[in-house]
Amino acid sequence: MIVNTLYDLLKERGIYLAVQGCEHINRALAVERTLAEQKDFEIVSVVPALHAGGSASVAAFQLFEDPVEIEHITAKAGLDIGDTAIGMHIKHVQIPLRPVKKTLGAAHVTALTSRPKLIGGPRAQYE
Repeated sequence: MIVNTLYDLLKERGIYLAVQGCEHINRALAVERTLAEQKDFEIVSVVPALHAGGSASVAAFQLFEDPVEIEHITAKAGLDIGDTAIGMHIKHVQIPLRPVKKTLGAAHVTALTSRPKLIGGPRAQYE
């Protein structure tokens, strides 16, 4: 239900959904093949299962039109449901968001967004 809702909300806005699996599939992400091909992501050979990938990954794989698994992505933002450690897939510099609702069922919810890096020294100007 969660994956379906997110998929529908994002799709109507022209945003692709990527769903990260657990460590048993190296935190690979289920995405649409069109996204993987457009962005030239390396497709990996794994199909998520309940005990190797997790329920959200399985739901995404069943819902997507032409699902594939990829190993890496650099997203602008993400929603972490169940503490699956999504930070590795979010652009640097990551900024935590504090959702009003901190749980979904029994799962802890956190969120990350990103901002451009501030580079330079004491004389650098940022805006």
